[in-house]
Amino acid sequence: MDPTPETTPSDLTIVEAATICDRILDALETVIVGKRSALELILAGLLAGGHVLLEDLPGLGKTLMARSLAQVTGLSVGRVQFTPDLMPADLTGSLLYDQRNGDFNFRPGPIFNNVVLGDEINRAPPKTQAALLEAMQERQVTVDGVSHALPAPFVVLATQNPIEFEGTYPLPEAQIDRFLLRTSLGYPSQEDDVEIIRRRLDRRTNQVELDAVVDLATVMALQAALERVVVSEPVIGYCVALVHATRSNTNVHAGASPRGVEALVVLARAKAALDRREYVTPDDVKAVAVPALAHRIVLRPELWVRGADSASVVIDCLATVPTPPTLPADDAP
Repeated sequence: MDPTPETTPSDLTIVEAATICDRILDALETVIVGKRSALELILAGLLAGGHVLLEDLPGLGKTLMARSLAQVTGLSVGRVQFTPDLMPADLTGSLLYDQRNGDFNFRPGPIFNNVVLGDEINRAPPKTQAALLEAMQERQVTVDGVSHALPAPFVVLATQNPIEFEGTYPLPEAQIDRFLLRTSLGYPSQEDDVEIIRRRLDRRTNQVELDAVVDLATVMALQAALERVVVSEPVIGYCVALVHATRSNTNVHAGASPRGVEALVVLARAKAALDRREYVTPDDVKAVAVPALAHRIVLRPELWVRGADSASVVIDCLATVPTPPTLPADDAP
């Protein structure tokens, strides 16, 4: 299916980009019921070129959502089920000996895709997590001392179960910080559960296949369109102040890193674009602050025992940091 009447748009306006995004979200909602806001956030992560960590209970559609996103965007997808015995070569690929020419040839692993779905990422051993960390940060993998570039765009959609700890390896802070955002889908409402069952009965199969709404060229054009969203100096200052507030909070052992400021800005730009706006408002920043910053915050050890949540720290910072004025429509860039 063609994404638009034009075959490969290369210079989309913000309104055109938002219209295409609406079509992507509408297609996703045919299989993911009642989670529009979460889907918008995950799509914003894709448009911003960042990795997404889906932390949720089993059976809530994390894997289905990630696979569906790859299908509707026309991107190649690779799936990796992380287990304690998974080796780096199972992820990155390996050298195979070719008896015909007496040489070693590189066979790419599942990470050589536009979208990589990593199921239960915290079950991977540290050596495999280190290989994934290089891929996430450098957009390349190294096998036997040779670096291999990954395709563009490259996005990791990783899932982990927040209540299952047996046989898991907690993600190092350096790797968690590489995720642009962390979010969850949450339980569906009673009405949504009924709708899910109705749709399953109507299609008469467990398999869900979606047609591509856009193609690779359009996804790249959507990412480029975000670069035209203006961020004013007061909004930049607001983002910086929020991140610095997480570092001075008395409940925090380590606050958000400088990468958190960048995540806050690029996600706010994506939020503005989805709302058909060419400039970022403080409300855009507030809408993405918790997904962009909460996973980067390390609470003081004594608060872990009390079940404290890093999201509450971000909410406190939003309440205490002064909000800059929103540009009136006539003064917007």
